Amino acid sequence: MIMACLLPAALSSCGSKAGAEAAGMQAPVPELPVMTLDTTSALTVSDYSALLEGKVNVDIRPQVDGYLDKIFVDEGSYVKAGQPLFQVNEQPFREQLNRDIASLHAMESALNAAQLEVDKVKPLVDAKVMAEMQLKTALATLQTAKANVEQAKAAVAAARINVGFALVKAPVSGYIGRIPKRVGNLVGKTDAMPLTTLSDISEVYAYFSMSENDFMNFSKGASGATLQQQLKQLRPVTLILSNGETYNQKGRIEMVDGQFNKTTAAISLRATFPNPASLLRSGNTGKVRVEQLFNGVIEVPQAATLEMQDKVFVYQLGDSNKVQRRILQLAGRSQDNFIVREGVQRGDKIVTAGIETLMEGAVVKPAGSKDSVAPAAGK
Repeated sequence: MIMACLLPAALSSCGSKAGAEAAGMQAPVPELPVMTLDTTSALTVSDYSALLEGKVNVDIRPQVDGYLDKIFVDEGSYVKAGQPLFQVNEQPFREQLNRDIASLHAMESALNAAQLEVDKVKPLVDAKVMAEMQLKTALATLQTAKANVEQAKAAVAAARINVGFALVKAPVSGYIGRIPKRVGNLVGKTDAMPLTTLSDISEVYAYFSMSENDFMNFSKGASGATLQQQLKQLRPVTLILSNGETYNQKGRIEMVDGQFNKTTAAISLRATFPNPASLLRSGNTGKVRVEQLFNGVIEVPQAATLEMQDKVFVYQLGDSNKVQRRILQLAGRSQDNFIVREGVQRGDKIVTAGIETLMEGAVVKPAGSKDSVAPAAGK
């Protein structure tokens, strides 16, 4: 009987308590920091893997076949244009030259004899002592003799060239690469491997590639009516060496490939760096750091963004302090900020912290306004 009386009272008490708790469980409106976007100047920095090559890389090959008699240089040494590098045995070519010279002398003697015959026959023909046909025959013999002399002269010139080719000289100034052949080896024009490689590294070319999107942003950020004018207006680029150190000489982008690679959807560019100390060599690797200055752009802190399914978005503060998700189209990065191409505009307000738990349409209480993103140092 007592339990029956207590049970309704307990249920009534529990119900009142649950209702009070439910009434008090309504989540408070979060107070989050908000900033107002404005235009500014932004300096973007992007690194691209690069392969270095000397200004000139020449495969040194013999232009005649023969045995290697002498090697005048050592691997890694610096040579000047015209300096002898290798000597191929020239004796066979010199003997051929001597034979061709002797043949030339014989042809010249035949030419002299043919000229004498013409000189003898012509007066007799003019005097009607000999038939005109004999003069024509003599003139034909003279023309043949002249042709034989010209042919012999050409053979002598070719033989002289081969003798000259036996001495292999440096076509440009630069550094000698590896020399796989040794004295006594048979070398020839058709060898798969060159005698050596000569590199002019007074300047080096850094070849790197940009994706299609990066190149579009790169092109938009450059001023100028033509590509060449745009390249001249670009900021100097920096070379980051393979050990992470920064190269002490600035370079410039001087070449953009004429088409994108169909396989990689990337385009190749070339930056030129001076190399007065010959520190850089062909085959070195590194990174080209490209900086671009954008004026009149909107920057959004990376901390104020969320990334989902390859999309970056922010929460914009709308009417009645309700937040709306805005997807951003990015033009690049500047330090800890994103440079926005589309998605938000000047004067918009965005939530800068605590956005991980926000939902579309949620109401927030601005903790205060914040000025536009300050330009990065050095702009």
